[in-house]
Amino acid sequence: MRKAAERPAIPAPGGGDNSGRRTVRSFVLRGRTTGAQEEALTTHWQTYGLEPEAGKPLALLASPSSPAVMEIGIGNGEALIAMASADPGSLYLGVEVHRPGLGAALLDIQARCLKNVRLLCHDACDLLAHHVPAGSLAGVRLYFPDPWPKTRHHKRRIVQPDFVQHVARALAPGGLFHLATDWQPYAEHMVAIIEPSKELRNLAGPGQPSPRPEWRPETRFEKRGLKLGHQVTDLIYQRR
Repeated sequence: MRKAAERPAIPAPGGGDNSGRRTVRSFVLRGRTTGAQEEALTTHWQTYGLEPEAGKPLALLASPSSPAVMEIGIGNGEALIAMASADPGSLYLGVEVHRPGLGAALLDIQARCLKNVRLLCHDACDLLAHHVPAGSLAGVRLYFPDPWPKTRHHKRRIVQPDFVQHVARALAPGGLFHLATDWQPYAEHMVAIIEPSKELRNLAGPGQPSPRPEWRPETRFEKRGLKLGHQVTDLIYQRR
């Protein structure tokens, strides 16, 4: 095992004045990594991790040889790994800022010997704005983001006009932006923010939810929400 000082640097999702990202973040770093997760970060990050270079697009997306799908906020990677396992012909990029989640995902990716998954520890807004080439993604998936339910925290919700603009630019024509939430007020917020976009159209019709598509696995987080009586809403938008 490498000593802690020799661990490969996993970039913290920090910002700078010239980053161009929103100054209000949609996340708060929390949680402690277990020993197994830290070991996975030490051992497997260089294989499965991607680290964007300042001012440069991700090389994997410059001329992708297979459809690329990005999931933002993968948690422990449960949905990402299930989708990648079921779709080996596509490249799956998982974006997460919490080290425990990344460590757990790395353990599962390695155990399954998946070759079509890469992880990024990066602010999603900055990533889409500065490191994802226009039209390079076949899909963007945002499942159960933090709803920030208190009114004074609504500005922290990741679904904001600038974020939607970045997603639309990153999607190839015909590409899909798929969102899911178990917080009905956030679903209404998503619709209000996304529907005015001229680049995206709701596949179910203006303002309408879609049935859960077969590619989205039901996660433990979703099951917990259903057990609490929450209504799960799926929204699918297509790049015109």
